[in-house]
Amino acid sequence: MIRKSLVLITAGLFLTLPTTAWAQSKVFGSAQHAYRVVTVVEGLEIPWSIAFLPDGDMLVTERPGRLRVVRNGVLLPAVVPGVPDVHAVGQGGLFEVLPHPEFASNHLLYLSYAHPNADGSTTRVVRARLENDRLTGLEEIFLAASQGNGHYGGKLAFDLNGYLFITIGERQVRASGDLEAHPAQDVSNHHGTTIRLHDDGRVPDDNPFVDQDNARPEIWSYGHRNPQGLAIHPDTHDVWITEHGPQGGDELNRIEPGLNYGWPVVGYGVNYRSGLAIHEGTMREGIQHPDHFWVPSIAASGLMIYSGARFPKWRGNMFAGGLAGQQLARLTLSMDAQEVEQEETLVQGIGRIRDVREGPDGYIYIATEGRDGALTPIVRLEPTDP
Repeated sequence: MIRKSLVLITAGLFLTLPTTAWAQSKVFGSAQHAYRVVTVVEGLEIPWSIAFLPDGDMLVTERPGRLRVVRNGVLLPAVVPGVPDVHAVGQGGLFEVLPHPEFASNHLLYLSYAHPNADGSTTRVVRARLENDRLTGLEEIFLAASQGNGHYGGKLAFDLNGYLFITIGERQVRASGDLEAHPAQDVSNHHGTTIRLHDDGRVPDDNPFVDQDNARPEIWSYGHRNPQGLAIHPDTHDVWITEHGPQGGDELNRIEPGLNYGWPVVGYGVNYRSGLAIHEGTMREGIQHPDHFWVPSIAASGLMIYSGARFPKWRGNMFAGGLAGQQLARLTLSMDAQEVEQEETLVQGIGRIRDVREGPDGYIYIATEGRDGALTPIVRLEPTDP
């Protein structure tokens, strides 16, 4: 099946207002809403993920391996104890924090991170109870069968039926020679896959590879590169991911069970060093074509589907962060939420965007990432129109 997207790209313009703080000094214009960027909390080292708790607390992961709490708008000075040791080297570190859908009663949190092992590191997911600002009862939910240098994936999301989805990158295994022999095309490992589990780590009986010999039963889809955006559509329940392409060819994909999404056989990117084509082409029978792609790459990271009341004209829109692109892409979907119809670039130039989330207050929260340990803030978009 081939899916196409018709895209209109517009730039976010702004007016300068006579105020002192930069965050409140610019009102940005978009096709449907005017907004400003407001700093929420500062002093974070490579914040990777944002999550909100029922009591109003905001949790933030820092890549070096720290879980932080923001309470009543203030970053607590103490880190949350009980986080496991992480492999904070290169692209490794503490990735995602995700509350259980019934967190209010069970206090369960899920963490994904680069786990050190005899082969270097791999993606691991654990869960623990958060009580009195500390983690207790840590248990392993998933350990990826993968080896490599980076591209861990590590995004987490629960769907509306309570299944846990996990993304795993292809671990930077070189794509050369026989492309179909690449581990991302081999379901006997977890390279370049999305994973579907019960909340306790058990494999659902209806996963697509449960009854296939020499296949990992946790796999939901395969043929991905490095998925660093993951969101569940609140109305259709579809699973969407964004994934990095090489030197162009970032993709947005709607994930369906058992399907092959093509890496490295087909795609739109080129070799970093030579600029030559990696793939045999951009599409092929039996491989899913992306719903949307970016050339040049924005290094897509973080994905959210908005359903709040603060920006009513943006309801149902997707928001994808960009690392290299230093932007927030707003994607308008068709009425059936199956195709991308338009794209608009928002807040370009505020820094590398690692995560984007809708807050319980309806504002849009963004984690910005600094390089080389530079401290960066969490900001949010607030409407300025009536």
